[in-house]
Amino acid sequence: MTVEMRKLGSSGIEVAPLALGGNVFGWTADEATSFDIIDAFVAAGSNMIDTADVYSAWVPGNSGGESETVIGDWLRRDPSKRDSVVIATKVGFFEGLAPEKIAAACDASLQRLGIETIDLYYHHKDDPDVPLAESLGAMDALVKAGKIRAVGLSQYSPERLDEAMRTAGANGLTKPSVLQTWYNLVERSKLEGPLRDAAMKHGLGIVPFYGLANGFLTGKYRGKQDLEKSTRGLRNVEYLEGRGPRVLEAMDRIAAETGAALATIAIAWTNAQPGITSTLASATSVSQLEESLAALNLRLTDQQIALLDAAST
Repeated sequence: MTVEMRKLGSSGIEVAPLALGGNVFGWTADEATSFDIIDAFVAAGSNMIDTADVYSAWVPGNSGGESETVIGDWLRRDPSKRDSVVIATKVGFFEGLAPEKIAAACDASLQRLGIETIDLYYHHKDDPDVPLAESLGAMDALVKAGKIRAVGLSQYSPERLDEAMRTAGANGLTKPSVLQTWYNLVERSKLEGPLRDAAMKHGLGIVPFYGLANGFLTGKYRGKQDLEKSTRGLRNVEYLEGRGPRVLEAMDRIAAETGAALATIAIAWTNAQPGITSTLASATSVSQLEESLAALNLRLTDQQIALLDAAST
């Protein structure tokens, strides 16, 4: 089955509706496992790999850039694969978005990735201490230098997103074409409303992260006794009450109807929402990845989507 491709905002880039999160590479997935995961992802017809220069600086002994290095090593193993993937990475999480920081960080990312051009380069988060004309101007300079193809914004408020788009237009700068933000079945308010309205008004492609809510939407965490199952388990305690159990119950019903895994259903729901271009999901094994990839071939019925909507509201 041919994988659907979606336009990534106004970037001219097309991507599959599932993007591979690289935050686990060099952390909970070692290099060999990471290579297997990327191989399986590309073989299935998906193409966007998402990382950041800070992945995985939170791990003792790491300094950041480990994920980019793993992806770079995967590309160096077979350079012909470069044309089959869209590489997205980010700048500014710890050091901010001063133009000189952006320029130096981009060069470092290019070196680790072993590529000449980053396909999609994000502001990792808003930096209110740097004028948008300067931070977006730095991104525009990278586009003109051929070091990046498209600009993205991550973790921006609706107001700052509007301001960024106006600033780019007023100054003749390359306009951002993608918004990356937190969104899933149990965290709908992170996107729905003013933020999604702003993104869609400006024609941005929306790429949600935490698509599986730290694993909660896989059904792995159904009670407090389950929270020790992984390094991210304790992040799910807030989902164990309120809408969380209702969402799992609705997903269980759909799983019984379709035979699909809960992770598959969660991603299929997200990709059916207005404005969504591609949902990010990471995996620490090929079997985990396969559940996410199955969402590319799952079309939920209107009734199934309505059931999930009601449970998650």
